[in-house]
Amino acid sequence: MPGSIYKIIQLVGTSPVSWEEAAKNVAETASKSLKDLRIGEVTKLDMKIEDGKVTAYRARLNVSFKYHYEDK
Repeated sequence: MPGSIYKIIQLVGTSPVSWEEAAKNVAETASKSLKDLRIGEVTKLDMKIEDGKVTAYRARLNVSFKYHYEDK
């Protein structure tokens, strides 16, 4: 039996409140459709500015999850 394999994808979460909430939104939403979500690595933080005010915080994450394969 081979060792574990993980796939890494990049996702962006947003929040009107904070970068932490934006990152949390990524993890909680992704975990609803991805099996065995393992690691979320924040790779970039930015914000949306409109009329001189911050209107949204954005967190870009690399998210890893276990790759499942079927024996034939």
